[in-house]
Amino acid sequence: MHRSHTCGDLNLKNQGILVVLAGWVQKTRDLGGMTFVDLRDRYGITQLVFNMDTNAELCTQARKLGREYVIKISGDVVERENKNPKNPTGDIEIDVKSLEVLNASKHPPFTIEDKTDGGDDLRMQYRYLDLRRNPIQENIMLRHRVGIETRKYLDSIGFIDVETPYLIKSTPEGARDFIVPSRMNPGQFYALPQSPQTFKQLLMVSGFDRYYQIVKCFRDEDLRADRQPEFTQIDCEMAFVEQEDILNTFEGMVRHLFKVVLDIEIEDFPRMDYDDAMKLYGSDKPDTRFGMTFVDIADVAQGKGFGVFDTAEAVLGIVVQGAAEYTRKQLDKLTEWVKRPQIGAKGLIYCKINEDGSTKSSVDKFFNEDSREAWAEKAGAEKGDLILILSGELDKTRKQLGELRLHLGSELGLRDPKVFKPLWVMDFPLLEWDEDTERYHAMHHPFTSPKPDQLELINADPSKVKANAYDMVINGVEIGGGSIRIHDRELQSKMFDLLGFTPEEAQAQFGFLMDAFQYGAPPHGGLALGFDRLCSMFGGSESIRDFIAFPKNNSGRDLMIDAPSPIDNKQYDELFLKSTHVPS
Repeated sequence: MHRSHTCGDLNLKNQGILVVLAGWVQKTRDLGGMTFVDLRDRYGITQLVFNMDTNAELCTQARKLGREYVIKISGDVVERENKNPKNPTGDIEIDVKSLEVLNASKHPPFTIEDKTDGGDDLRMQYRYLDLRRNPIQENIMLRHRVGIETRKYLDSIGFIDVETPYLIKSTPEGARDFIVPSRMNPGQFYALPQSPQTFKQLLMVSGFDRYYQIVKCFRDEDLRADRQPEFTQIDCEMAFVEQEDILNTFEGMVRHLFKVVLDIEIEDFPRMDYDDAMKLYGSDKPDTRFGMTFVDIADVAQGKGFGVFDTAEAVLGIVVQGAAEYTRKQLDKLTEWVKRPQIGAKGLIYCKINEDGSTKSSVDKFFNEDSREAWAEKAGAEKGDLILILSGELDKTRKQLGELRLHLGSELGLRDPKVFKPLWVMDFPLLEWDEDTERYHAMHHPFTSPKPDQLELINADPSKVKANAYDMVINGVEIGGGSIRIHDRELQSKMFDLLGFTPEEAQAQFGFLMDAFQYGAPPHGGLALGFDRLCSMFGGSESIRDFIAFPKNNSGRDLMIDAPSPIDNKQYDELFLKSTHVPS
């Protein structure tokens, strides 16, 4: 073998023994009579020492080593004179007796160190080098640990790991599919799965009452820090269960993962209605690590002659505790922040409650002291607090104020990445009306069941029907979601009808599932957790890319292998496709 130990193994207990190590040269230091080399592998760094007095030829050879050379050495473990307490192997060094260069290396395009000088695109282009860095290796090992512990937990409670197909049928609902042409079926196409949804429901019909899969999924959609075109889910389904069974099962799994991976006890797992989440936070994935919930001050702010408020559907505020001392410059900066195109507010109104109890607002021309005190009373603001107010259309104003709340939470240090606040968001609307298409869309997916006590509303007023659905949210991030599924053919047909499918379209798209429901489909439900997001949260990062070995960039490109890329004309012909020229 090329090594007897790794570069993280050795300490004073190994003093005096002959060892063989292999790895990459991290750095060299030539001190004249002595040359020191830091040798690195994924287990650690060990210092090598070459002595010109005892072996000039070997020392000269060591001086020629470059960064990232792959070498193999043998030598004696000796105690270091100048110990390095920051390094687990810092008490020893290797007095090298032989050196073999296994492979030379070009000078790397960025430093292979914890804090590198490589930008994102350069690191993605040379991802195999980026993966040598300790932070990235630790992220990938954390991902491995989360995966192992997930499997152990689910196996311990009777779940079966079943693989489902990657080449499936394209469906019109949900995000855009990635399409794969079929050579053997000219003019026909597969789609890559956005989730194994229908297959896991069919497994419930098949009698596999507890299924799971850590599975790759694909969505052709715009990207951001927590989204990739291909991503991984912890996908689960259970039969003969109700909503409470599923919530309890996966609260247990998440508690287990936090305990074994981070040694953190998750005590409370509160539940919040969707309507309350939108009313208090303007988001269906609220960050509950801090307060600053919305207050509706319309009844005390409208009717005073201030058109911005009087013509608005909503007048909403948040109280920033202890921020009455904000300067005009700080308030102007916040105003410009909410006016950015990404937020879209037309302006920001403020009201300070000073330490002496007096008030001062940006609209004193329209509101006297009594009116401003009424705002403070309604908002629950106290001396030294600041009220920030937005107005306009209800949905837009909620979203804008929600973004401002999160921005202030970050600015004020209220979003501690070491604090974890999970919750379930429940009782979503079953359907959303789309003005452009003039039809309903499923808020989750077409297979989500209505709440049992809402079935009579399906015909009377579909817009008011609540879904038997639930999202798991941690620190303002949607970690996963699921629902109790429809298992009755008639109810599923009604759902397709509400979504604008003709009977022929429903049969063409989902006839296999409808047919299966005729053969004794049990009540069932499940959820899927975002594996990449869960890993990045455990690692204290908002970006999932550094927890994926070979991610895509924000344009969906793999810069390392240069994909996507054109195909040659022969492949076009084999797939019965017309070649299209795309200008470079």
